[in-house]
Amino acid sequence: MHRRARTAGLSSGLLVLLIAVTLASATIGPVDVAPLVVAKAALNAVGVPAGLAVSSESTRLLWLSAPVPVLDLTYAYPFSFSVPQSSEIIVRQVRLPRIALAAVVGFALAGAGVVMQGFFRNPMADPSIIGVSSGAAVGAVATIAFPLLLPFGLQTAAFAGALAAAFGVYLIASEGGRTPVATLLLAGVAVQTLLGAMVSYMLLHAGESLRQAVYWLMGHLHASTWAEVELTLPLAVLAFAVLLAYARDLNVLLLGEVDARTLGIEVERTKRLLLALSSVMTAAAVAVAGVIGFVGLIVPHVMRLLVGPDHRVLLPTSALAGASFLVATDTLARSGPAEVPVGIVTAALGAPFFLYLLRTREVHAL
Repeated sequence: MHRRARTAGLSSGLLVLLIAVTLASATIGPVDVAPLVVAKAALNAVGVPAGLAVSSESTRLLWLSAPVPVLDLTYAYPFSFSVPQSSEIIVRQVRLPRIALAAVVGFALAGAGVVMQGFFRNPMADPSIIGVSSGAAVGAVATIAFPLLLPFGLQTAAFAGALAAAFGVYLIASEGGRTPVATLLLAGVAVQTLLGAMVSYMLLHAGESLRQAVYWLMGHLHASTWAEVELTLPLAVLAFAVLLAYARDLNVLLLGEVDARTLGIEVERTKRLLLALSSVMTAAAVAVAGVIGFVGLIVPHVMRLLVGPDHRVLLPTSALAGASFLVATDTLARSGPAEVPVGIVTAALGAPFFLYLLRTREVHAL
């Protein structure tokens, strides 16, 4: 009971922090918007699912185009505060989608980072350690550089590439129904190197698309839309909910696989599930935002120092802290004279801070 109360208290505090960072971020931009106006416009944007509507959109499959029926949620909006139209458009259609996507991506990357660090029993692990980000990069850059050969959406290609890389690493590392953690780690490093070489080769032949490909690889949240939030949020939340249910099993795995089996954990099944769900969370985030480093490494590491190694507490607090961290860093990225990709800002802030932690604290395996 004490743990649950502590988890609820910490999570509530971090949720309040996320709301505060969100409102503060929405006031910042080329046009100043008062905090009260931001709050009213944000509440006006809160929609409650009210039903389903059927629409038709053209979908391209290889070189053919055909109409496909699509189910869309319809929403009811309970709040209708009086807000200047210009401010309403700026907050609801420009700033809030970007802030919401930053929160979802930070949530997913930090949550996946916690799982990977626990899975590998190493605080230096991050969500891309088994090649998920590299696989997404191959899919995205291939779509950008060779649009006629790969007529798929960029995000679809990135998501598929991420999952294919993770699945490939798992198959390479598995033998006789077992997947040794050390073998999985080495396979991930080898596959990342190979995929990195493929990306470099495609960049050499990207031609006029080189700038767009490099920009994607830097990680960005520019021109984010509510549609991207609607695609990413369900995947991240559902995967996170299942991972949270396995937080106790992840705690037991820290003792070692032999002890975990003795305590009744189905080790290989649990490992497959943890890898699959953390890969889905990472793939969903990278597909919409590009390669954003250090969120899944530094946030779980810092939160572990603050709240301890119990994943039942660490997982939800790290995910919420990751959401606030990425919203704050993206606000910084777009607040200067010229906007820079958020991946540059997270690396510039995260790397020195991480080096500081390494110099001031002794790092042990988990």
